[in-house]
Amino acid sequence: MKILNLLKSFMKRFGLLYVRILCAREYKQQTFKGINERPIEYAFLFRQIVKLWPKTILDVGTGMTALPHLMRNCGFLVTAVDNTSEYWPTGMINRHYHVINDDITNTTLTETFDVITCISVLEHIHDHRTAMKSMYKLLKHGGHLILTCPYNEKDYVKNVYKLPDSSVRRKLPFITQAFSRRELDSWLSDSRYELLKQEYWQFFEGDFWTCGAKLAHPVQVGTEDRHQLCCLSLAKPG
Repeated sequence: MKILNLLKSFMKRFGLLYVRILCAREYKQQTFKGINERPIEYAFLFRQIVKLWPKTILDVGTGMTALPHLMRNCGFLVTAVDNTSEYWPTGMINRHYHVINDDITNTTLTETFDVITCISVLEHIHDHRTAMKSMYKLLKHGGHLILTCPYNEKDYVKNVYKLPDSSVRRKLPFITQAFSRRELDSWLSDSRYELLKQEYWQFFEGDFWTCGAKLAHPVQVGTEDRHQLCCLSLAKPG
């Protein structure tokens, strides 16, 4: 028992030292590459959960982000999932929070949640309609889905990175769809989602995400204005 305790103590110290060195290295190697869409998306997300004040939250498609950890710091009980075996073929470790390997289009989860967050994830899922139906089932009655994604009110694009004016030139192992009103209507018709709020944001001068020159500062706009991203709050009737 004494040897086991010593071994545990050594492993803990070694692990903490490794994390400390890793964090210090990342801090020193910071380079500014521009600000992304997360401040807009996270601001929208937290405005919604401040109104809802939930107890349980499911974060779908966590990846390597610290979002579940941040929400847990607020007191919410958070479950984080990602398709770590398929979407991340070389493996993925999130050192901020425990992430369960789960495919939202064929989920093994049975628990239901007050709120589900899906931040810039749905666009990478080919079968987005099945993913939306799955998240609906995982919501409690009266629960809410907070969703952000590339969006164009009139036109759908299967992969914006393949558009000729996209600023992304390198080949990526995933698609990034731009949804439209047609896809949004299909999500509402597939399930009994109620659309509570939709914000439109312009990030680029082009019609789709990553297309055209990037604005110095994103602008919240109206339905008829040029936009490339939207933030949605959807509810499951109580």
